[in-house]
Formats: sequence, C-alpha cells, structure tokens
Amino acid sequence: MKKWLLSVAVAASFASHADEGMWQPHQLPAMADVLKAKGLEIDAKSISKLTEFPMNAVISLGGCTASFVSPKGLVVTNHHCAYGSIQYNSTPEKNLLQDGFLAKTFADELPAAPGSRVYVTEDVTNVTERVKAGLENKTGREFYQGIENQEKALVAECEKDEGYRCQVYSFHGGLEYYLVKQLEIRDVRLVYNPAGSVGKYGGDIDNWMWPRHTGDYSFYRAYVSKNGKPAEFSADNVPYEPKSFLKVSAKGVSEGDFVMVAGYPGRTNRYRTATEVQNEFEWAYPEGKMLRERFIEIIKETATEGSDERIKYESQIAGLANYAKNFTSMIEFYGKSTMLADRKALEAKLAEWIAKDSSREAKYGKTLAELDALIAKSKAHQERDMILSYISSTTMLPTATNLYRLAHEKQLPDMQREPGFQDRDMTRFKASMERIDRRYAASVDKAVLLDMLKRYAALPEAQRLPAMDKAFGIDNKVNEAKLAKTLDKMYAKTELGNKDVRLAWMEKSVDDFKASKDPFIQFAVAMYDTNMSEEKKEKELDGELMKVRPQYMDAIIAYNLEQGKPVYADANSSLRVTVGHVKGYSPKDGLVAVPFTRLEGIVQKDTGIDPFDAPKQQLELIKQKQYGDFYMKSIDSVPVNFLSTLDTTGGNSGSPTLNGRAELVGLLFDGVYESIIGGWAFDNEINRSIHVDSRYMLWVMKYLDGADNLLAEMEIVN
Repeated sequence: MKKWLLSVAVAASFASHADEGMWQPHQLPAMADVLKAKGLEIDAKSISKLTEFPMNAVISLGGCTASFVSPKGLVVTNHHCAYGSIQYNSTPEKNLLQDGFLAKTFADELPAAPGSRVYVTEDVTNVTERVKAGLENKTGREFYQGIENQEKALVAECEKDEGYRCQVYSFHGGLEYYLVKQLEIRDVRLVYNPAGSVGKYGGDIDNWMWPRHTGDYSFYRAYVSKNGKPAEFSADNVPYEPKSFLKVSAKGVSEGDFVMVAGYPGRTNRYRTATEVQNEFEWAYPEGKMLRERFIEIIKETATEGSDERIKYESQIAGLANYAKNFTSMIEFYGKSTMLADRKALEAKLAEWIAKDSSREAKYGKTLAELDALIAKSKAHQERDMILSYISSTTMLPTATNLYRLAHEKQLPDMQREPGFQDRDMTRFKASMERIDRRYAASVDKAVLLDMLKRYAALPEAQRLPAMDKAFGIDNKVNEAKLAKTLDKMYAKTELGNKDVRLAWMEKSVDDFKASKDPFIQFAVAMYDTNMSEEKKEKELDGELMKVRPQYMDAIIAYNLEQGKPVYADANSSLRVTVGHVKGYSPKDGLVAVPFTRLEGIVQKDTGIDPFDAPKQQLELIKQKQYGDFYMKSIDSVPVNFLSTLDTTGGNSGSPTLNGRAELVGLLFDGVYESIIGGWAFDNEINRSIHVDSRYMLWVMKYLDGADNLLAEMEIVN
C-alpha cells in the first residue's frame, strides 16, 4: 500500500479506536488533528522529531524508561527501576532500600550498579531493504544468519560515531526493520530514593492493584567527561547537560484531562495466533507462575530477612513476585474471557478474506498453516526449555558457560562473533561479572539450582540432554541426596564467586578452560558441544519463522486496514507514544474506581507493619493536613496516584506522563490487575495505567525528605 494511503488509514483507525495503540513517533504527524482534538497543545510534528523537545528529554535505562528534569542531567524514573542500584549500595548497616537516600551535593551521589546506562535516542532509520537484501532465496539458519550479519554490519557502521549504541529492531514479526541510534551515557549515579515505606508502600500486596498509594519514584544523574562525551565513571566527570528537559507540574491533572506517555514498552503479543494464545495461557503462564513462586520460597527459606544474603536478592525477589502476580492475573482473566474464541474467529475471517481474492490466496493461502506447524515444532521440548531457562537464572552455571563461550568467540574475527560477545559488548559483559558481587550468595544459588535440577531430572529421558545428565550424574531415577552432594562439592571448590577470578577468566583461552579444575568451568566445557548443537537447531527453526511470520503480519495488516482497525506494531522495547485521558473504571459490577487516591488513603491502609508501614513523620504530616502548594480542591487533599486510559506495558515503567503542554504530571509505574492481559488484547473499558502524581512526588520531597536541593534544581511550574 502506498505510504500516504497507509498514513490516512492509520489516522482513521486511530480516531475510531479509543486510546488503543503504541505508536512509533514517525506515525504521529498523520494523527495531528485527532491528537489536537484529544487535548495535545504542542505541535504533533515535534513529538516525531527525536532531537527536539520533548522527545529528546525521554530516555531509556535499558529495561525501564526515564526522563531528564533539569539542565544538569538529573533523571527521574520509578523507584522499582532504580531498585537494583539502591540494593547494590545497601548493606545491613546502611540499608538504603529501607531507609532511603538523598545526596545533598554532587559529591555525595553514589555510583549506580555496574552496567547502568542512560540511553538518549537520537535517530531511527528504516533499514528494511538493507537488512533483507540478497536473502530472498535463503531459508532456515542461512536466512537467520543472513539477517544477523546484515544487522551487525549496520550496527558497526552506526557505532563508528564514538559514544553511541545502535541496534536494529524488528517490527511486525520481521516485516520491517529500523536502526535505532542512541547516545550511551555510561556514568550513572544514584541521587535520591525515598524510603522503601514510601517508594514500595503496599509492596506485593498492592502490586497491580487499585487503589494505590505508592511513591514509586527515584532520581539518577547522568555524567560525562569534561568535553561532554560519554565516559566511564570518574571523579573528574561532570553532569551531562541535555538539549532539553521536562518541566515538572505542581498543578498536575484533573479527571478527564489529556495525558500522553513516551517510553520504551517491552513486549506485547496482540498479533499472536490462536495456537500461541492457547499454549501460553494454558501451559506457559501456569508453569512459569509455579516456578517463580518456588524460586521466591527458596530464597526466603535460605536467606534470613535483613541478612546480607537477603539484601543481595531483594531486587530479584521483587521481579519474580511482580511477574508471578502478572501470570496469576493472566490466567484468571483468560479463563473468564473469550480471547481464544476471538482469535480463532479472527483467523477464520482472515482465511475467508484471503480466499475471496486469487492474488491474496496465492500470497497468503498457506501462511497460517505453515506458521502453526513451525510453532508446534518450537514447543516440542518446552518443559525442558523452561526449566533450563530458570537454571540460567541462577548465577554460577551461566557465569561459567558465558565465560567459556567468550573464549571460543574471541578466536573469531569480531564481525563473525555471536551478538553479545563482540568487542562492543565487552563493557557490558564485564559489568555483568562485577554485579555478581552484590547479587549472589552461594547458599541461595545452590538451593535454587538443586530444586531446578530435581525438576529436570524428573523429565523423561528423551527430553533430557545426555551431556547434562552425565555432568550431574543423572539417570532415570531422581536421587536428590546424590545431586545435593554433587552441588556441595561444586560450590565448595569453585572460585568463580571471586570477582577478580571472574574478570581474569575473560582473558583466558579455550585451552585454559579445558585444563581448569573448577567444577563449574568443567561443566561449561562438558556442555559446550551440546549447547552449540541446540543453538544450531534453534537458529534453523527461528530462520523459518522469520520467513513466515512477516507473511502472516502482512496479511493481518492488510486485513485490519480494510476493516478500519488500528495498525501499530507490537511493543519491542523501542520508543513509542501512547495517548489517553485521566479516567477511572468499573472493575466489576457494583464497583466504580475513581481516578485519584489521596494522602488520607495512606493512613487508612497503614498497619505499622511492612508493607503498610508509612514513616511516622509522614503520618503526622497527613493528620495535620499539611498539604502545602500541592492541594487538589476536587479531592480535598494531595493526590498520590492516578489512573489513565493509556495503552502501556512493562518497560514503560518510569515513563514520564505528560500533559498537553508536555509538562511532567507524573510517572507511569503500573497497570491495574484487570488490564494485565492487555499485552494480548486491549479493552478500553478496563485497560488502565497507574501513575504516581507529580504533586505527591513534590510533596514528599519538600515536606518529608527535605530534598530542597533537587526542588531548586528542577523547573517547577503551576
């Protein structure tokens, strides 16, 4: 379809489908009239220009979103997005997770966790033709490798500019490819986080729930060298001066107001087939929920609360609990929904539409059947694959495996290496080795690995890997005592728990690894050929899927456009914009959720016991009705959190919530329980995002934490 026709169709579908859609910035000018009608006051074209305000103030942390809020590189994001760095700097004697932290001067700011980054997107280029050039007749692993080689070449060319990180993103299942160029700021420091009893108020109990009263915000600062270039941490570095930053609103928003979010949503699956939907909700989510909950249980059973071992795992516990609850909601609402029937009906209508036109039949006639066959093939060993993925979430096994893989990859020219093991990846690789010091305890790692290996050993022999069975002495009868004894010896003898040892192994040869007596290194050597064989099979299958999936998406897009349905790509961690309004919802019959919560709700929930243990000073301020400049007349208090109709998902955490003038009125940090399934299907009646209100952030900073230095640094507007 001609580009201008596609733009018209996109705009028309955008207007007719409420607030659904995670839009690429370049799509927005075609929607200018609709955006203006919704409440956007700035020029829609400015949102499509990544080097202009406000988009150049929106940044990625590589998993979360954030934004600049001062001319001196001050960055605001969610408390849970900074959690790893807060945890990294915490000890039992100085527990920043519990007590909070505020740097009153630049010199007081703390280095963030190793590998922490601030990414400023500067350019997005459509490179579809270059990625696919010459690969029309390739299939399977040859096609996969061809795509990978083209992507690596584009990235290498892009990264000739010093200080940049580039990546090629696939859209619509491989129908389109875009090269994203980001300034990579490598010196990131922790500036301020409220106490856990504010930043994580309500904990896992309130997670995904409404009403919420969580102060989910924290501050970093980006630093660069004296010449303004990205550099590693140095006392000589200076705060980064962004081209623009967001003003922070002390007025905030009211019910019905326009809001938008720019951010980096992780993954959605709104175009997956009925086969994929059924497998995910009826097997993968229940199994994943069980394993995550067991993972948490083991950590808590092994590491006592408040101990250094427990502090090391607090960030992982939070992540595991978040998704365990996410999966619970997915399963619950899938059981009540017509999602599977709807997908099957859509596929039937799509097939009927294809069959009505001979050219469509020739192009798409076999596509769905071929896709389903490949999907079924990919699930042949899914139980084993899931257990192995959780084993890879431990520390010692994947550390040894990655180090040995690095030794092999370094024998190759850089451009022939596997992504993740190229020269451009070594800073990240080293940081991953350094982070282990504050995220690993042998007792916990061993206990988790034992549990997962027992599950692996219980699989039918045909599902297991002979090399892994041999490495752990596994046969057709699960012998827990034998496994435990094997692991006891491995953890007692390994030296990989020592950071200097790990870093030294980054420079060792393949022969050095083969000669090693370290039991985890020996495991990595024993598994290498099997791992490479399995990876080869996986790439062959992925290559086939990469040929068929775009055909399916091409058919879906053409069909949706003809039906007047919205056309936007699934989230893939690239920059997107979503728009909506401040609005409550009715989660069930007889209940209406209003869009704002108040300070008084904190007092109502408070029990004095974690996670409802607000600071005593905060409770006293609320009882005294110390609202200050942040009072909202319509609710007769200071707003804490609010709801919107914005279409968001994981990765959007920390995204700046903006009003029509692109002023920061809050931070997105969650969605309601009923809309977790929104990653698979958007429902305008129940899809709601949860934001921490800018007025609550400012109130805590001024009256509770005394962050006057940061308030003075930001530009606060009414």
